[in-house]
Amino acid sequence: MGKIFDINAVFTSIPSLLKVLPVSLQITFISMIVGLVLGLILAIIRMKKIPVLSQIVTVFISFIRGTPMIVQLYLTYNGIPLLLRFINEQYGTNYNINHLPAMLFVLVTFAINESAYNSETIRAALQSVNKGQIEAAESLGMTYLQVLRRVILPEALVVAIPPLGNALIGLLKGTSLAFVAGVIEMTAQGKIISGSTFRFFEVYLALAFIYWVLTIIIEQVLRYLEKRFSIPDPGPANTIRGRWFSLGKREI
Repeated sequence: MGKIFDINAVFTSIPSLLKVLPVSLQITFISMIVGLVLGLILAIIRMKKIPVLSQIVTVFISFIRGTPMIVQLYLTYNGIPLLLRFINEQYGTNYNINHLPAMLFVLVTFAINESAYNSETIRAALQSVNKGQIEAAESLGMTYLQVLRRVILPEALVVAIPPLGNALIGLLKGTSLAFVAGVIEMTAQGKIISGSTFRFFEVYLALAFIYWVLTIIIEQVLRYLEKRFSIPDPGPANTIRGRWFSLGKREI
């Protein structure tokens, strides 16, 4: 009779799981970067209340936030081939529907999902910037893009880092759904290993340990970034009155 629990199976599973770690990280960071760019665009559209586009974006965000990720993955997995087939029939193109990479469906789904959630985070961060600073920058003749780059984004970044960091951690753990589209990432690799060794608990314990360590690393990086970009609180010495008082003390 075999062992009920084999600790060696935990450690022997880790190298095999780590072989596909780059796949999980690729999905995480590419989706996050694209999601941030799209999220910023969506947030600006809603803040500027651009006619028609603002309403479309609002419905889009509501739909994405109101449906499960796995359902969105199925929609993308089946929807992109339908779209390409429609384009082929309408415009006489010859896109190969049967040879689309599985990673494409995953990246599109995750990037769109992140853009919807990130847009709300970014919008809240942008709206937290003091309007007086924006008006002062505009009075100097800056365009909106210049104000956005030099004033709004640097201050909004400090507010947005914690929630965006949580979104990044959630995205990393969400990559476990990529196996639905046929992408072999860490969770799919865990299924393959446990299916061949029948050490399901041990393999998933090793998988949980890897995700845990990755989360801790991301948390430490985020804490560093928070400190790096945080705006120091102006103490008495940094105010006009404080500088005058300090100067007076030195003169005395």
